[in-house]
Parts: sequence; C-alpha cells; structure tokens
Amino acid sequence: MATRTTRPGPETDPGYPALKAAVIARTGHHYYRDKDGLLFDRLYRRFKACGLTDAGAYLAHLSGPETGPPEWAALESEITIGETFFFRYAEQFAALRRTILPGLIAARAQSRTLRIWSAGCSTGAEPHSIAILLHDLLGQDLPTWRIAITGTDISDAALAVARSGTYGRWALRTLPVEDQERFFVTGPGAPGASRDGSFTLRPHFRRMVTFENQNLLGLLDDGLPRFSDVDLILCRNVLIYFEARVVFDLVNAFGRRLKPDGWLLLGHAEPNPSFCEILDPVNLPGTVAYRPRGAMPAEPEGTPQHAVIAPTPWRPLPAPPAPVRVESTWVSPVRAHPEPASPPPPRTDPLDRIRTLADTGAVAEAWRAVRTALVEGPTQPALHYYDGLLAWSLGREVEAERALRGAIYLDGDFVMAHYQLGLLLTGVGRREAAARSLDNAVRIARRLAAEDEVPEGDGLRAGQLVATAILARDGLREDAT
Repeated sequence: MATRTTRPGPETDPGYPALKAAVIARTGHHYYRDKDGLLFDRLYRRFKACGLTDAGAYLAHLSGPETGPPEWAALESEITIGETFFFRYAEQFAALRRTILPGLIAARAQSRTLRIWSAGCSTGAEPHSIAILLHDLLGQDLPTWRIAITGTDISDAALAVARSGTYGRWALRTLPVEDQERFFVTGPGAPGASRDGSFTLRPHFRRMVTFENQNLLGLLDDGLPRFSDVDLILCRNVLIYFEARVVFDLVNAFGRRLKPDGWLLLGHAEPNPSFCEILDPVNLPGTVAYRPRGAMPAEPEGTPQHAVIAPTPWRPLPAPPAPVRVESTWVSPVRAHPEPASPPPPRTDPLDRIRTLADTGAVAEAWRAVRTALVEGPTQPALHYYDGLLAWSLGREVEAERALRGAIYLDGDFVMAHYQLGLLLTGVGRREAAARSLDNAVRIARRLAAEDEVPEGDGLRAGQLVATAILARDGLREDAT
C-alpha cells in the first residue's frame, strides 16, 4: 500500500527562512513578514512548476545565472495578491458616482475627454467597474466623448483575464442578479461562458478599457511618461506592500501626474497624514480622496448635477464579504530592504488563507481549504458562510444553500448569510424563498445603526445593506405581479 507523503510547510522546511529572507530582500514585499502560510503556498506552486521539492533547492534555482532571471519574474507575479471584484468598496464607488466623476464630466464638458488610470488593476474588475459607471453617467452622450481608461499591472496572467473580460462567480458575488444580467453575458452560447458559470462582460463596456504591463516603481525614476495629465488615478491597496519612504515617493509621483483638478483614490488602509504635505485631502462620505494642491473644491454632496450628465437610476452596491486586501503591486530589485532578524509569528487564521486563495483565482483550492477547516471548526458560522460562497462560485448551488443555511443555523443574526442566500435563491428561480431571505436580511440589518459596519461585509454599512436588499426584494415581487 502506497504511503501518502505529507506536504511540507514553512515550519518543516529547513530552507524556508533563508528563502523568505531572500524573497523579501529582493522584492520589498514586507507584506509577507507575518504571513508565512500564505507565502509558502505561493512558493510551493513554484516548487512544483520547476520540479523541485524544497526551499533550499528552489533558492539555488533562483540563484542560477540561467534559471534565476525568468524564475524571479514568475515568482514576483505569483506572490502578488490579485484580489479583484466588481464595485469593490461601496463608499468609494458612491463618491465616484456622486461627486468625483460628475465634477470631472462637468469640468471637461467642452473638450469631452477623460483620462483614467487604474494602477494595479489585477484582472481588471476595477477599470471595468469604472467603465460601467461612466456608461451610466453619460448615457446617450457617451459616443461624443473620448474616454481613455487604462489598467496596468505587472502580471501577464492577470492582464490576460482582464482583456478577456471573463470572470467567475466569485468576482461578482456581491452584485444583484439583475446587475449581473445587465453587465454580463452568460449561458451556453456566451463568449467565454463555461460549465463553472463564467460571466463575460458585455462588449460595449470592454471596449472602453485597455490594459498594459507596466511596473509602478518606474514612476520613481520619472518613467511611464504616457501617464501624465491624468484626470483620475486609482491605486487601491497596492501601497500596503511597501515601506513608508517608497509609499510617500509613489504618492508624490501620482500627484505630479494628475491634472491640476484631478483626483487620486487609494485603498482604505493606505491614507497617511504625511500625504497632506504634497496633496490636499478631500473628505467624502465614508472615504478620503486626494487632489493636487490648490485644486478647485469638490462640489458638496447633493449639489444638482450639470446637464451633461444623464445618469440611470442607481442603487448602492454592497461591499464584498472579505477583508481589505491588496489588489496588485509591482516589485523591483533596486529598492530592496533586508528582512528583520526576528519576524513576528505567522498568522494562523484559516479564513485569511481561504479568502486569499479565492481572491487569486484558486476558488476550488479555497473551497477544499474551507472544507478542511470545517473539520476542526464545525461550529464556526463564518466557515460555513465561506463554504457557501465558494460552493456557489463553483456552480454547486445545492451545497451552497446547505452551507449558508448552516451559517444561519449557528448564528441566526448573520445578516450577510441571509443576504447571500437571498441572492442565491434568486439566481435559481426560487423567488418566494429568496424574498423571505432578503426580508430577514433587512429585518436584522435594521437593528443596527445605519452607519454600523456589517460583520463579514468589509466596510458595508447597515443602511447600505438595507437599501440594496429592499431593492432586490421588491424587484422579485414586481416580477411576480
């Protein structure tokens, strides 16, 4: 009988500490200081791809004059966390819809041009979301505008997905079913559709965005000259990778690339008081944006929009049930910093690894990981919740429903589980049951203050969830009449 070999890990591979130190020194990825499990997962994929068995052999492979350069490039792409989903961060997209983009559209009413840069676009959900938003805001005026939306990333694999415009359910998991149908093509005859339930963005949105392989750190040497006089730059959850000096220099470089009345959006975890030395912060509901010094003040919330804007009706979009995470980044051997001698102990939360696997496209592996974690933690509602989301992403609706109901059984007030169960039941045509689940989500969310964050909602406010769930529920009832 064949014996089953145990997969090595960071605690059992004696060559891992030296490899980790070399990786962080080379790339500056200080993000992985306390994330040994996540880093080893990515390293292990490269071990297998190279036909190697351990960290020592892989470090020697990286050091080879012939094998090293291409393998470093592959590894740098591998260790980038490429989370991406549509309309990530409801507050920022509300600010874009209500204040930032209307102001830019009004200011550019004569030239009818807009230049937007999504820096660290990963698989393209962010710039594609901007395209959808502009399509709604400009309406029939869109063909008269010259709009350049460019997404850049260092990963060729991520850019290939972005150019295809084809996504799995995980990237759309927070969108109401009617928006999935409005923005995407599905079904057996759809381009890119597959048995696992892929969704392909409709062509008129895809045509608005182009993608390029670019290294962000080129900005520090006055590179990337094409990215100048930009109206809006989004660089969200990229800077978290780098040390403070590099972050400050990058933000300063972004500011120099903006038009005098342009805007910069960063991730929620990235604003820093030092940025006020070089840019003007603008407080918008739920978020902070930046503008070049002396830019015209933002129009106050509620100011009537200019006639050039023809928005379609809007409903707030919920934030995803996952923690803040990095969208993409760039790495450079030039600005390297050595690993500290005594790094903090690794985090052991299984949900951290599960979410990250799913965010980087390894949905099946994430689902296996959550099933393994459930053996040790069968009474944890959050594990059942992610079991349901991941099973649904894999097209396993029956198992997804069972898991979401398990989360609700363990925690009857798990509002996101009620909400996602409502979306799942809507998708499979069980409208009465879906409406009951959405009613439950509304009832529970109303017990919270409108500004309270919803557990497992990644910043989603209770008031936003109530509004979104009511719209989804009322849509079901309108269809039934």
